[in-house]
Order: sequence, then structure tokens, then C-alpha cells
Amino acid sequence: MRVLVQLVKEARVDIAGETVGQIGRGFLLFVGFTKGDGVETLEKMADKVVKLRVFPDENGKTNKSLSDVGGAILSVSQFTLYARAREGNRPSFVDALPGGESEPLYALFNNFLKERGFAVETGRFGADMQVLLNNDGPFTLWLDSEELKK
Repeated sequence: MRVLVQLVKEARVDIAGETVGQIGRGFLLFVGFTKGDGVETLEKMADKVVKLRVFPDENGKTNKSLSDVGGAILSVSQFTLYARAREGNRPSFVDALPGGESEPLYALFNNFLKERGFAVETGRFGADMQVLLNNDGPFTLWLDSEELKK
């Protein structure tokens, strides 16, 4: 599982001109899955995301979590996080879990985030989405479940 975390002042997802998910301050998450991802991985990643201390405190140090700042989450499925572009110029997506297998994992991951007390907005799985954001910092983190296993 991979999650690209972006701190945002605001973000939204539009589909065909209609806003389907929108937040103010918080995290914009791009979420992708691969073979072997399961419930344990999703729970560990949800814990990691919500416990990240990446918002500035009164001294400007990254010391506050999402709950400390009253932030929300906008979660967007993105299989391209598992793109391979080592050879040639056209990316390969063989490491990305097929939609039929990843859609329930995506729903479960979002549910785990909600269970941890956060407002979670989403895009629409498999849709052609336009993601608009006001990146805060910019501050972007790459989380890979392989790192959680070490």
C-alpha cells in the first residue's frame, strides 16, 4: 500500500463539473494498493496517517497531528502510485492491484480513518477526477507499507 500525503489548506475533487468531496485544512491522501495488502496493512497505515505530527506548533516546528489542528481527510484512490517507469517511456501498472480487488480495500481504509474519529471525504473510485488543492507548505510525504514492516 502506498499513500501520498499532502498537507492542504483546502482541497476538493470534481467529477464532470460536480464537487463530490471537499475539505478545509487537513490531508489530501492519494491511495494505491498492491498484491498482499490486507486488513493489517490498512490498519497500520491508517494509524500512521492520523498520528503523523506534521503541522506546525506555536514555534513553527512540525509537532502537531491532524487531531491537534481539527483537520479533515480527503482520500482519493490512485492506482498510478504503483507505476513502473524504469524501462521505456510508457509506465507499467503491473504492480497495482486490479480495481475489483482494490476498491473494497479503499473503502475499508477510509472506514478505518473514520473509526479513528476523522471526517473523511472521498473521490469516486475509478472515475475521471479533477483534484484541486491549495498545498500547505508545500508539505508532501510518501508512505509505503513496506516501510512499516521494517
